[in-house]
Amino acid sequence: MDEYSRFVDWDKMDVSAQSQDTKELTCTDFHELKQLARQGYWARNHSLRAKVYHKVISNIPCRTVTPDANVYRDIVGKIIGKRSSSSLPLPEFVDNSLIPTYCLNAEGIGAVRKIILCIANQFPDISFCPALPSVTALLLHYSKDEAECFEQVCRILACNDPSKRLIDQTFLAFESSCMTFGDLVNKYCQAAHKLMVAVSEDVLEVYSDWQRWLFGELPMAYVARVFDVFLVEGYKVLYRVALALLKFFHKVRAGQPMESDSIQQDIRAFVRDIAKSVSPERLLEKAFAIRLFSRKEIQLLQMANEKALQQKGITVKQKRQNVHLAVHAENFKSEIVSVKEMRDIWSWIPERFALCQPLLLFTTLEHGCSLSRFYSHSEGHEPTLLLIKTTAKEVCGAYLSTDWSKRRRGGNKLSFFGTGECFVFRLQPEVERYEWVIIKHPELASTGSETENHAQPASSTLSSSSVPSDRLSPFLAARHFNLPSKTASMFMAGSSECIIVGGGDGQALYLDADLNHGRTSHCNTFNNQPLCSESFQISILEVWGFRD
Repeated sequence: MDEYSRFVDWDKMDVSAQSQDTKELTCTDFHELKQLARQGYWARNHSLRAKVYHKVISNIPCRTVTPDANVYRDIVGKIIGKRSSSSLPLPEFVDNSLIPTYCLNAEGIGAVRKIILCIANQFPDISFCPALPSVTALLLHYSKDEAECFEQVCRILACNDPSKRLIDQTFLAFESSCMTFGDLVNKYCQAAHKLMVAVSEDVLEVYSDWQRWLFGELPMAYVARVFDVFLVEGYKVLYRVALALLKFFHKVRAGQPMESDSIQQDIRAFVRDIAKSVSPERLLEKAFAIRLFSRKEIQLLQMANEKALQQKGITVKQKRQNVHLAVHAENFKSEIVSVKEMRDIWSWIPERFALCQPLLLFTTLEHGCSLSRFYSHSEGHEPTLLLIKTTAKEVCGAYLSTDWSKRRRGGNKLSFFGTGECFVFRLQPEVERYEWVIIKHPELASTGSETENHAQPASSTLSSSSVPSDRLSPFLAARHFNLPSKTASMFMAGSSECIIVGGGDGQALYLDADLNHGRTSHCNTFNNQPLCSESFQISILEVWGFRD
């Protein structure tokens, strides 16, 4: 065997990884390296993968003083002493994470604990890092000795490139990544998300397992392939693969009864046994077929979630609030929706606002049917939730991301504003959520000139900057896209004469100034059901805000 076999139990290792093919890696171009990683170029040669890991990790920009192999040799004896490696306690920041043994032999399993304790000694600023045992165990398979593995893990932890995020090291970063993953599931895995809402009391608790699926439950052959691409492309790859795992879980388990009392346990078991249904190649193929937000846009979403957690004082691990309980049955009263229906709506909104409780701002039953009073009670609140019940007992509404005061920027003209996080929905007669059309169908977007454009109620052309159609962010305003008028769905607009709320999939909602009448426009392009009757009378209208 090669020089990187010291800690490997070859009886456990996938036979395909034992190839003695003498392939070499000579490329330095990032795009070529990315393609080779995705194709698994070094996946079938243990020695080559070890050399690639060493080369890529050596090129990670790090802090000026980053512990290396010599530091490990100096401190390991003092820290470990004569204690048996199997009895060494792990630091609290790994959050009781089990050490995956993967294909390590007995010496390797003991070495992981020694390396983690030495890392804890050198990185006192790490406060929460449950992925560390898995990353250390994985890299040990491809290390000549403990000191080399220690140095490689340290370089990953000490990365100081602000554009290259690798491993979460604080609870704030970890928790915001879980919220961000929940937001992405809400956008890209709606069928799976619907299942999670139906069977789980706390959806965020399920999604907080997402890193464990990758760094804990995935078998060795799979996690190594993911790590190959992760080292080259960064954190976004982890989101992709976790979304793909959830998609496959829903596909394989759809319609089947749960195997345990916990959806969390079912997903973990599915990931552990994924070889029964999905190959590593198929998993990566699925992951990279998802048209995900850009890295920069995901960073914006992550920052927004971190800010929301900081504002609520959630920066260290604590008892998680059940997100469904943000809508307290004893404190919530609506004339339009039930507690259960409001909790369903809460499962659709961005995670950073799901931490908040609903606050009634305006209702026609109390404040009358006045558009000016609608504005005066709604302005100053961001986001807001609009609920409408028609005289025909239909119930629909909209999640509106932006303060209604922004409508004044258009002067006397009706101009559209808001962000791509807006959506409209229907609760009665059937439950349906409609995304903004361009997020779900980016092929409808086209670029144009950078102009500020104002719209008339019936149709609109939105101006555009040179934002490619596959770079869609929930934080981009409507003006970034030039949409064909027949399929255009805007975000939100308001004047003294009417309100317009644009939904996804060709849905748009128009409310007259007296708040007694409304109508909808419905594009049949995507074969979905209309939001409600084409013309309707409003029975009750409510506006809800979000209270910390």
